[in-house]
Amino acid sequence: MNKEVFKYLGKLRKELKGSDPALIQDALSDAESHLQTALEEALASTPRLTKTDALKTIIEKYGTPSEVACAYRAIESRVPPSLSISQKPDTRSFWAKFFGVLAETRAWGAFLYLFLALFTGIVFGGWAILGGFVSTISLLFIIGLPISVLFLLAIRGIALLEGQIVEALLGIRMPRRRVFLNKNMGWTARFKALVRDSYSWKSLLYAVLLFPLGLIYSFAFILFFVFSLGFITSPVLELVFHIPLDLFGDNVFTPVWLLPFISLSGFFLLPLTLHLAKFVGRIHGRFAKSMLVRK
Repeated sequence: MNKEVFKYLGKLRKELKGSDPALIQDALSDAESHLQTALEEALASTPRLTKTDALKTIIEKYGTPSEVACAYRAIESRVPPSLSISQKPDTRSFWAKFFGVLAETRAWGAFLYLFLALFTGIVFGGWAILGGFVSTISLLFIIGLPISVLFLLAIRGIALLEGQIVEALLGIRMPRRRVFLNKNMGWTARFKALVRDSYSWKSLLYAVLLFPLGLIYSFAFILFFVFSLGFITSPVLELVFHIPLDLFGDNVFTPVWLLPFISLSGFFLLPLTLHLAKFVGRIHGRFAKSMLVRK
């Protein structure tokens, strides 16, 4: 990286101090990409132009670090995550909060994320495990270097995509720009840059861990959801359609006097499931942010 660009990014980071880490990553990535690309184009079109002079002109057009930081903060205040946590205190009663979760889009968003974690865990985690094995073995051969570079780039792409899913469904601000990597570097230089960046390895570890976590999340919350709906509808299913309550493979007809209590327990289990989904989603969102945001 050019020294002047590095200094600019350092100043921009200082100006953004205290902002969300995902916002800082986006701003730094955008700035590095723009300055590096514009500098290469300027030097290519005017060979006699020095890097310092070229950067002065580029920065004048792009903006000083303080101007860019103000612009990003202004944009961030207008486009927060759609399901972000409200900062206003909830003054509702306990029961209003308990059953009100059924109408909260954030609770359903968390439930949907945990449900889809089965598929994202298999796809992302499976790719990380299988791709990592193949790329490691391929390093024994000449073609191994490009394969490993493509694998690590794919892991970064997975991190960006997973971050967008987390932001959309869990309301946690995640990076919206990919981490800049100079496309003009050779395979060896790219490989060194990717290997030296802890972001690559944290993203890889996250993708691997998503495989078992996704299985646990999905099976647990699908089970809770199915049981709650089954309990709620048990009087209709048993008395009208003569379908027994299926408990772990044992078909059992519930005594009639007990059906209202079974149904009532379902009405409590459903909001309880959504409250648990919100809690687990919040914890997982923080974990995702700690792993998928470049420090």
